[in-house]
Amino acid sequence: MNNEYKDPLWHLLNHRYSSHPWHGVSIGPDAPQIVTSFIEMTPHDTVKYEIDKETGFLKLDRPQKYSNVFPALYGFVPKTFCDTRIAEFCMQKTGLKDIVGDGDPLDICVLTERNITHGNILLKAIPIGGFRMIDKGEADDKIVAILEGDEVYAKWKDIEDMPQSIIERLRHYFLTYKDIPGETKRKIEITHTYGREESLEVIKRSMQDYESRFGRLEDELSYMLRLSNNV
Repeated sequence: MNNEYKDPLWHLLNHRYSSHPWHGVSIGPDAPQIVTSFIEMTPHDTVKYEIDKETGFLKLDRPQKYSNVFPALYGFVPKTFCDTRIAEFCMQKTGLKDIVGDGDPLDICVLTERNITHGNILLKAIPIGGFRMIDKGEADDKIVAILEGDEVYAKWKDIEDMPQSIIERLRHYFLTYKDIPGETKRKIEITHTYGREESLEVIKRSMQDYESRFGRLEDELSYMLRLSNNV
């Protein structure tokens, strides 16, 4: 929400009630170059957490079925949505047809040398690339980013600057993290590993998809305020 807005009702909503991490938190004024990220999981977690879209609370999705752990902080970018523009970009880059967006906020993994031990936090991240992942015909991009101000990883300006071993570790996790022992493996593929400029385009498109689907919270609240003032 815009902290410069002086209406008392806006002030009340902004300061007394917790904002929904997906819809009520700003992506940040410098997006897509620097984006606010809501962290759901850390490398220390042995269960899969994800946001409950209805309430905004962090919920337990499932225990991790294998011993592999996520090699970075993992979450999503507020005020983003993977829909038609994300799907169109995926089809444009891959030549595939009948791809749709996965209907979720844009996923992001954030690398840092700091030992952050719990999720349900917000942080600023600098995108440097991503993975074009397709899960059963759905575009499910994973943005790779660096924690803003990180003393060690800040030198990585593009995913090409990262050691190949870290890239492969991230790729392996995303290709296997939904596997369940004893069940047929899901049809997941990563068609491309892309760099910073392409990751910024993905973020821009997800922001546009969000506005097309949900509109602007500021506009909705302004409309409600006008109605209340006319009563």
